Formats: sequence, C-alpha cells, structure tokens
Amino acid sequence: MIWMLMDIALRWLHIVFALIWIGHNYANVVKTPRFIPLRLEPEEDNVQSPDLVRRMQQEHGTFRYASLVVLASGAFMLWNRGTLSDALALQGHHAVIGVGAWIGIIMVLNLWFVLWPHQKKVLGFVPASNEERIRCSRITFLSSRTNTVLSLPLIFFMIAGSHGLSLY
Repeated sequence: MIWMLMDIALRWLHIVFALIWIGHNYANVVKTPRFIPLRLEPEEDNVQSPDLVRRMQQEHGTFRYASLVVLASGAFMLWNRGTLSDALALQGHHAVIGVGAWIGIIMVLNLWFVLWPHQKKVLGFVPASNEERIRCSRITFLSSRTNTVLSLPLIFFMIAGSHGLSLY
C-alpha cells in the first residue's frame, strides 16, 4: 500500500514539475519565436537592480530545479518498479521509456551545463564583456530551442512507454 501511494505521489511530482520545466520552454518560444540578438550600449555595465536580480534568480532557479525533480522522480519510479536498469540499457519493452529517459537526461545536462552557464553571463550574474554576453545570448537561445524540440519526442516516449507501445 505504501509503495502504491509513493508511486502516485511520484507521478504527480513528475507531471507537475515537468509542466513547469517544459512549460517554461514553450512559453519562451511563444514570447520569443525567433532569435533577437542581445543589444547592449557600449557604456552599459553589468549591474542590475537587486530586486530584478532576485526575481530572475527565482524564476531561473525554479525552472532549473524543476528539471532535477522531474529526472529524480522519473528515475525513482522506474527504480521502484525494478525497471530502471532495463530502461537505461534500452532492453526489451522497457526500451521505449528508456529512450524517453535518455532524452530527459540529455535535456537536463543541456540545461545545467550549456544553457545555465551562458545564461548567467547574459543576465549579468557572472561578469562578462558585452561581446561575450552577446555571444552567450545566441548559445542560450539555441540551447533552449534544443530542449523545446527534444521535449516533443520525450513526451511521446513517456506516454508510449506506459501505454503499451513496444518496439521489440
């Protein structure tokens, strides 16, 4: 009984935080459908108001940590069912959810190790020259779009894995 309740709680965590994470990506696409280069005045410095910095850190923190909750809850659900190793090894009928898991892992790595380090420079959290900030704005745009595009097959494989699609 406790395992069943834990599975339900993990599913809800997984779904709610996936909506936050993926929803942020889609909102970003709607808000900025094409790349607009960052424009900075030569005399502009990287200093921003403390209130704006706090709000941006909160928004980006929620987004980033939601990705970790999604990854951890998904991995724990698979582990709880005894299918984590088969899914990650793409074995048997667990290969379907495993493909979704690997796409999710790639998305999390992209977010934490590509997008976020560059986004910190764009937002002025980390000191960077204006040229560097402009370069990083393009990288963050492409990284964000990569995650948005990857979310489509990710959602397909997550749903297909639990609704009987079998590749083998």
